[in-house]
Formats: sequence, C-alpha cells, structure tokens
Amino acid sequence: MTFFAVSLPMLLRFLLIPSLIFFIPLSALAAGSEQPPLSWIMMSVGLVGGLAFFLYGMEKMSSGLKQSAGDQMRSVLAALTRNTFIGLIAGAFVTMVIQSSSATMVMVISFVQSQLMTFTQSLGVVLGANIGTTITAQMVAFKLTDLALIMVSIGFGMRMFGKSQKIQSIGDILLGFGMLFYGMKLMGDAMTPLRTSQEFIDVMKGLETPFLGLMVGMIFTALVQSSSASIGVVIVISQQGLITLEAGIPLILGANIGTCITAVLAAIGRTREAKRVALSYVIIEVIGVFLFLFWIEPFAQVVRHLTDMGGAGVARQIANAHTVFNVSLGFMFLPFVGLIARLCTFILPDKKVVKGVVPATWHLDDAVLSTPALAIELVRAEIARMAKILYRMHRAAIYPFVSSKPRHDVIYPHLTLLEGIEMREHKIDYLEKQTRNYILKLHRNELTAEQAAETMYLISLLDALEGIGDTITKMLVPLISKKQKLKQDFSNEGKRELIIYHRKVGHQLQRLQEAMTTMAHSLARKVITRKNRYAELDAEYRQAHLQRLFSERQESLETHSVHVELMDAIKIINMHTAEIADLLLSSGLLGSKGEDSSPEGEEPPQATEHSSNAKHT
Repeated sequence: MTFFAVSLPMLLRFLLIPSLIFFIPLSALAAGSEQPPLSWIMMSVGLVGGLAFFLYGMEKMSSGLKQSAGDQMRSVLAALTRNTFIGLIAGAFVTMVIQSSSATMVMVISFVQSQLMTFTQSLGVVLGANIGTTITAQMVAFKLTDLALIMVSIGFGMRMFGKSQKIQSIGDILLGFGMLFYGMKLMGDAMTPLRTSQEFIDVMKGLETPFLGLMVGMIFTALVQSSSASIGVVIVISQQGLITLEAGIPLILGANIGTCITAVLAAIGRTREAKRVALSYVIIEVIGVFLFLFWIEPFAQVVRHLTDMGGAGVARQIANAHTVFNVSLGFMFLPFVGLIARLCTFILPDKKVVKGVVPATWHLDDAVLSTPALAIELVRAEIARMAKILYRMHRAAIYPFVSSKPRHDVIYPHLTLLEGIEMREHKIDYLEKQTRNYILKLHRNELTAEQAAETMYLISLLDALEGIGDTITKMLVPLISKKQKLKQDFSNEGKRELIIYHRKVGHQLQRLQEAMTTMAHSLARKVITRKNRYAELDAEYRQAHLQRLFSERQESLETHSVHVELMDAIKIINMHTAEIADLLLSSGLLGSKGEDSSPEGEEPPQATEHSSNAKHT
C-alpha cells in the first residue's frame, strides 16, 4: 500500500477533483461574467492531468530517493530508539527521503505494530514527519517549470542508459522532479483564464474566512491523500496571482489535518499501540491547527516579514508559512510527548490479551514492502524471533533426559513440556513459510544488487534455522521416549556433561538471536569461535563416556545408545549455529559491533527462566 492509493482508486479521485476543487460553484463563476465563457471542461482536463503528473512525479522521485538512500534507512531506524529529539530528526530525514509525511506515518505504524518501536518512541518521529514534509513545499515554490522537460529528458536518459543502480536511481529522481514541475505547469496553464474572472477572484477571497478555508483544504487533502499535492495546488494558484497569503494559510492548515486520513486508515485493524500512533498524529495536528487558526492575520504578517527579506512573492510566503507552522508545532509539542502518550493511552487503553498458542507473525508488514531496506529489517527481526523460539525448544528438550519428574511448558503452563515443543515446531514451520513468502513478495519490487543479495542470504538463514528445528523435533524429541523406556539413568558424570554441553550450545542460539537483534559483528564471530571450542568439548566428553563404558559401568552400558545419539544431535545444532553466524557475517545484514551479554555460567537449566513479564513466544 502506498500513500497514493490507500482507500480510493486514483481514477475516482481525479474524477471528483474538478467538481470538488475548492468547492467553487461553477454556475456562480459563469453567471454575469462579461468575459468570454470559460471552457470548464478543458480547464478541468488540464487541472486533473497536471495533478496526475504532479503525483506521479512525486512517486517517481520518492522511489529514486528510497533506492539511493535506502541503505541509510537502517541506521536511521536504529536512531529512532534513542530519544524523542533524535526521533524528531530521524522522522524529518525519512520524510525528506520519501517525500511524504503520510508514507512516514504508515511506516511508523507498521514499526509499532511489528514491535520494532514503542508508541512513546514513535511520537518524536510523528513530530519530525511534519517538519520533513515542508521540504516538498519549499521545492515546489521554486518556479522551475521552464526546466521541467530538460530534467525529464536527462532523468529518462540516465534511467534508460545508466549502467549502475545508483545512476538509474538518480535518473528516477530527476525524472520525477521534472514531471512534478511539468504537472505544475499544466495546472498553471489550465488556470490562466481565471485571472480575468472577477467572480473566481471573489470566490478565492472568500477563502480568507478561516473555517471555510480550513474545511476546503482538509477535504481536498483527504481526497488526494497527499498534503504535498494540496499545497502544490495552492502554490500554483498563488503563482497565478489568484490567492492571497491570508487565504492560503487556512488551506495549508486544513491540508495538515486532511493528511491524517492516511494514518487513520493505516491503523485500522492494527494493535492498540499502532492505533495510538494514528491518534497522536490527529491530536497533534488538530490542536496545532486550532492554536494558529485564530491568529491568521498576525501569523501572515510574521511570515510576510520573514519572506520579504528575500523579496519573494506569495508562493514563497505560503511555503514559508507551511514551514514555520510545522517547525513550530514540532518543537512546541516535543516537551509534552509524555503527556500526549498518556492521553492516547487513556483514550485507547490496553485490552486484556488472551494468551494463545496460535502461530502468527509479529514483524512482517506488507505496508513497507515499497521500501525494501526497511522490509529487510522486518524480515531480520522475524528471523531473530525464530532463533528465540528455537532456543526455547532446545532448552526444554533436555529436561526429560535429566529428570523423571513431569514438567509443564514455562510460558504456557496448561501445556505439557512436549506439547510446548510441538506447538513451537508448528510456529517455526508457519513463520518459515510466511517469511519466505514475504521475501518473495519483496522481490517483486525494484531492489538494488546489494538488497537482492541480502534477500538470498535471508532465505539461506531460514533454511539453516529450519535445520535446527528439524534436529530438535526429529532427533532430540524421539530420543525422549527411547530414554524413558530404559530402566537405567545416565551416570552422574554423564548427566552433568550432557547438561553442560547442551546449555553451552543453547547459548549459541541466544547469541544468534541477539546478533540479529543488535546487528553486532562480535556476537556472530563469537558463535564461530565457540563452535570450535564446543567441538573440542564434545570430543572430550565422548572420550570420558567411552572410558566409563570400557570400565563396564552398568549405567553407561545401558544408556550408551541414547547418550551418543543425544551428543550427536547437540553437535549438529552447534554446527548449524556456526553456519548461520557465517551467513550473517558474509551477508552485510549486521551493522555495528556489540558486546556479548549471553550467560556462560554453570547453573542448571532451570536457572535462566524468563520473568512473568516476558513477551510470549
């Protein structure tokens, strides 16, 4: 889903625009005019066609910017979790890259839904998105229509004949930029006859009534679902000399409220926290607009004074008014994000979630497929979750070998230990299938060579994780019943060795999950280093077992087959973890270095249970 087509087909919107644009009563304009009758059909065609070029050019430019700057989106995403001010800066940057605050909001809602970001962390991004979208209005205010076709020609040439992905992406940016300004030229040419229509000028002056202008801007923006397009139309009208700054300000204020519709639609059917993001966006915009709405004339005077320093006209004044409003809004609400978060939580309180065992993805979201760099992050997060589930399966599987007491699942006490392992096996199968399909859908978008290579590594990671799951369910679990049929337990030394070896390999799975979560090279390298160390430990323990076997100790003789097969299964898991770590290091999926925080003690398996507040997996 893109911000150009969230609910209504684009064609339907374009058919509605001619009759709804600023709600101008056509009969009133034509009545009593001494000028030659205006061709409303031709004007509507020119306006709709120009708006189509404008929107498509913006989409093309956004696509090129995302392709060229997509690799930086990961570091931006990591920055969002630091503090609210950093989130504001990151939100402004992301919006400048993708040229749409609506698209940024859809993305943020997806991140909160996917649990990559908390609701409180998202508020800074919400404020930053409003600031970032002002860049589009500033660019539009530059009257570069005469250069539009030159930019289209150069961009098309780079797109068609560029050999590298980077040159083609720059070509997309220029092509989209040129089409955007050519669309403005078409809209301006279509409205040129209105300069001589006194009735139209009177209608436009009527928009200086704040509430009327607010409603018109709000409804028009809700229809086209792009505040940049709405403000672009206002700037085109101002360039024709058909609107004043006092009439333009209510229109851009209305556009800021109208653009909330995209976030509201994107939040439908999402989690409570994701809905709060959309609610916070609406609250911030509505409160901010009504704080400015009653001070239109003083605000216009301030903007006019700032703009007149550069000798610019009404178009630049409107763009500056949009910038001043959104920047002021961002820094005005920044100290109160905690209060806004509490207000949204009060309006949309948490619901009691019934704990279940039904498989479901947490991170994958089709809404961000159009931004491959971010979609890859969601895949990585889902794969990290799979590693966590596998660790819990691995950890639970050792209990029947070292204790005869029946046990229940740690997270879901209504399940037996074996039922919990089986339930997680179904989860792994489901997540593997859904994640693989998500990657295939991602491939339908235009990817850079690096992104295409990363997706291939992600498929390999899925295969390796599935191998660990198969080892647990097809080798470890069947051994449980085989062990229970024996009347003899492992020797004390053998049991201790199995527990230590099993736990250390379990730490490998923990390191993998943390490496994929924190993108730390050091953790992945440690997995490979420990693989060799644990291989030596395996050989040492096997030698000790054989010595007990040759000394004809009864427990070792009767449990030999189960003991060796259990060691083999744990050894295979150790090998798979090293394979995954090697894939992570060679794939480019990991970023900054990190420290190992996984446990290495000799405590018994039950000593590392998760707290009751842990998320259920």
